[in-house]
Amino acid sequence: MPSPQCSLQHIKSSLKQRASFVLLLLILGLDCPCFAIQGKTLDSIVDRLLSEKPKTYKALDDALQSFKLDTVALKSFIEKAEKASYPAGQSYALNQLGRVYRNRTQLDKALPLHEKALELAVSSNNNEFEVLSLNMLGVVFSRKDAIKTALDYNQKALEIAESIASPSMHIKRNINVALNSVGNLYQTLGQYDLAISQFQRALELEAELNNKLGLAINNQNIGDCLEQKGNLDDALQRYKISLDFNNQLNNDFGRVICNNSIAQIYLKQNRPNLALELLKPTRDMIAAIGDKFIWCSVLGNLGWAYMEIKNYSEAEKFMLAGLNMAREVSLPKQVIYIKKLLSDLESRKGNYDKALSYYKQAEEFDRQLKNDRNIRYINDLILRYEAEKKNSQISALAQENELVKLRLRKNQTTILVSALIIGLVGTILFIMYRQYQSNYEKRVMGLEQNMLRSQMNPHFLFNSLNSIKLYIINNDKKNAVHYLNKFSKLVRRILDGSSLKETTLAEELETIELYLNIENIRFSEGISYAINVEDDIDPEQLKIPSLVLQPFLENAIWHGLSSKEGEKNLWVNISRKDDIHIVISIIDNGVGRAASERIKENRVIKRKSVGIDITKERLANFAKDYQYGFSIEIIDLFNDEGNPKGTKVVLEIPTI
Repeated sequence: MPSPQCSLQHIKSSLKQRASFVLLLLILGLDCPCFAIQGKTLDSIVDRLLSEKPKTYKALDDALQSFKLDTVALKSFIEKAEKASYPAGQSYALNQLGRVYRNRTQLDKALPLHEKALELAVSSNNNEFEVLSLNMLGVVFSRKDAIKTALDYNQKALEIAESIASPSMHIKRNINVALNSVGNLYQTLGQYDLAISQFQRALELEAELNNKLGLAINNQNIGDCLEQKGNLDDALQRYKISLDFNNQLNNDFGRVICNNSIAQIYLKQNRPNLALELLKPTRDMIAAIGDKFIWCSVLGNLGWAYMEIKNYSEAEKFMLAGLNMAREVSLPKQVIYIKKLLSDLESRKGNYDKALSYYKQAEEFDRQLKNDRNIRYINDLILRYEAEKKNSQISALAQENELVKLRLRKNQTTILVSALIIGLVGTILFIMYRQYQSNYEKRVMGLEQNMLRSQMNPHFLFNSLNSIKLYIINNDKKNAVHYLNKFSKLVRRILDGSSLKETTLAEELETIELYLNIENIRFSEGISYAINVEDDIDPEQLKIPSLVLQPFLENAIWHGLSSKEGEKNLWVNISRKDDIHIVISIIDNGVGRAASERIKENRVIKRKSVGIDITKERLANFAKDYQYGFSIEIIDLFNDEGNPKGTKVVLEIPTI
């Protein structure tokens, strides 16, 4: 069973990143020193605010500083501000109330409050509260593991804040909050260098503002990234710097996070007794604060420390307490973290069945959480695969060119020794032959590359990835995974098939069925299609050019069926013409070629279709290896009244 140091490392970054989010948002409440409002009641303050209706964060925060954690007072102010048509006041109080619920790990209560605050800020054109609301939403979605949504909110907050010509102090603070939040999201995705660059930029801006809390947070986050990269000594130094700032601020919550992080470094350095010295008082501090997200992590680390000193009963007690708390407030990453600790504990106790059970549960949780994150990288993976493949082809051509040069020199030497005239003639013939071969190979390679570009149509890739993104945004994981599986299989077949001159009919039919399935999903299952193969044809035995049918199907869908109202049908029929040829017919009941051309001329964006011409050249090249030729015929179909009723494409392909 892997040790906690190895198996839990990727989880710890996310746990501490969440802690830094909670600490980070305290910045938003520190625009002025905290002081008690003497001789003023809440009612008098509210009456003054409703009368004057200030629109800046500082004015509202100065007035309501003493009531920011009072949910009853905040709800009362929200109600009065709504009646007085005071959107800035509503937005401020909604965000403060949402922050209180978020810090209690009541995310479902916090989310609609921040959304309402954002709506009011946008409708009243208040940039300060719009930026604040976007950052608040980013934190909530991050804690809900909706990384893409959180990143969108924080990046939008940063974009708006940096576009303001003369930013207020609150806007400057929110720029740092957004930078830190984006860094935390990169940190969650394991992009530690990108995260450090964001934290470092925020650190420099916080130093300019002399904001000790911001300095503490960014040093803490840089330390965590360094820890995940294995640089424990530098990480420990950053944690201690962060702890020093929190001590200057007398910030118990910051002390808890720093002490927990320092204890984790000690545990990784096999110094559990030092870790226990920090974690025991830290447990009491977080229990008093009551933030269960951090509390779970402290309990898990306490269990880890006791496990390292072989006090298994205490270790199990704290681990189970942390696990129950994580389940209670629905924190899946904490559940994964502690279950892997329990797996290691049971393994050390010799209970291998229980250890395996805990480990499998943790891995399943982890797998589910990672699925959504993998989707956003699929386009990069496809492009990287294409680039690597092209580089390999270039390298192979360079090696072949070097071999040709070596052979040429050897032949020239031999021929010159034998006979000058024969050598000269032979050299000329050889050069002509190699030039012919080279031109032929370049032409074939050009066809393969053009075929790949036509198959990997950017419109098709972009629209398919957008469909996947839409499923993810709608939280439709089942359809997102189903669509992604089909899409990845099709991309793999296209990339593999682009290097093959021919393939079996069976494999080609599987590829086009994947393509039709994906296109049909994008058309909301509006296309009825069928693939029919006559009984006397064995698809496993017949060879045809790879990826030869897709361009005709694409034309049928986008030029014939996409513009048609009503029932959309598409048929692919494979039959044998004679002992020499098979016939593949592609029939659609679309608008016909004439109407399609008219529609195409009226479009603002015109798609240039080159797939058919490339396919004809490839079929000609394919037929050279057979005794008989090929043919392609495109037939316009009409009904009894002479109106277009679709198009039929007939391909005759030789088999011997």
